[in-house]
Amino acid sequence: MKRKNIKKTKKNNNSNLMLFQKATTKFTRDCPLSGKDAPAINYKNLKLLQKYISETGKMLPSRITSVCYAKQKELSNEIKKARILALLPFVAD
Repeated sequence: MKRKNIKKTKKNNNSNLMLFQKATTKFTRDCPLSGKDAPAINYKNLKLLQKYISETGKMLPSRITSVCYAKQKELSNEIKKARILALLPFVAD
């Protein structure tokens, strides 16, 4: 006697949940460099710049630091200026 390949389908109990469902809570943080009482981004402000540099000397991405795009761009330019003037260590990739 031959067996028939019968696929049993299970009904999904979570049928109302979707794969790409919008989150009900917001997990983003505000940019620490924009807004009221925010520190000025300057190549001379080494304490501020070192907060956004890893231990190996690389710039931290904005997804980790929660800095907005415009401020991240400005921050990267100021870090590069400080490296050129030898205020910060230069890291070769």
